[in-house]
Amino acid sequence: MNGHRLEEIARAACEAVGLDPTGLTPIKVAENGIYRVPAHQIVARIAKPGQRSAAERELRIAEWLRASNVPAVEPADIPTTFVMVDDHPVSFWAELPEHRGGTATEIAGALRALHKLEAPPILTQVDPFVRLDQRIDAAHTLSVNDREWMRHHLTELRDRWTHRPEGLAWAPIHGDAWEGNVVTTNTGTTLFLDLERASIGPPEWDLTSTAIKHSSFGWIDRDLNDEFARAYGYDVTTWVGFTLLRDIREMRMTCMAAQAAGQQPELTEQAQHRLECLRGHCGSRPWTGWEAIP
Repeated sequence: MNGHRLEEIARAACEAVGLDPTGLTPIKVAENGIYRVPAHQIVARIAKPGQRSAAERELRIAEWLRASNVPAVEPADIPTTFVMVDDHPVSFWAELPEHRGGTATEIAGALRALHKLEAPPILTQVDPFVRLDQRIDAAHTLSVNDREWMRHHLTELRDRWTHRPEGLAWAPIHGDAWEGNVVTTNTGTTLFLDLERASIGPPEWDLTSTAIKHSSFGWIDRDLNDEFARAYGYDVTTWVGFTLLRDIREMRMTCMAAQAAGQQPELTEQAQHRLECLRGHCGSRPWTGWEAIP
């Protein structure tokens, strides 16, 4: 779906709920289209067809977090926060104040508060492999051999997950807790964004997102990793199951890059490099050359 068509959908959605779309501005155009509606300080988020239940669920999770006093992105203060346009679910959210990516300490504190909550019925059990089969199928820049290896590796990871060791008690988790999804406003409030992956699962799943920045990629140094562990009160890398969650996270990041390369040829080299690392062709961790994909 190109940007022009997504903008048309955003305009139609605004008009359907009585918002003025004048000055509609793209914030991000990727798997989901996100547009600012400046006349109302509202953000419209467009999901892919078939994602209606997920989009409505995300709004309900945001309401639950607000009621639980855990700061997060909030539904827009309008009578209708959800509408369908040509099979595309469109949700409306309050625009965030000025903010930056959360620090390791801030992310740890936010996760600690989230993990202490009692899980509501709306949360389902985490699926760490969601959409990976489809991403591999869409990885057209990879060779047939590479895709077969990925499918075999995915099968192995699923088996390891089935036999995962015991860890912390399962709790509400964010599911994708990196600094782009856990932000801090200029007034010092740290809040969660992108609640699509919120679920019930092992708290270690959230903690691994930060831990692999040190152990897998060297993006942060040991001191910052230790600071994160102290702020949360637990070092996930000492858990016997850490390597499993690390391997799944790395696989998710590789599948995402491989699928994206099918639409953005400039990412082909990055996708291939990530796969070569997983296949053991680039030495031991931490690997170099893993670059962030917007």
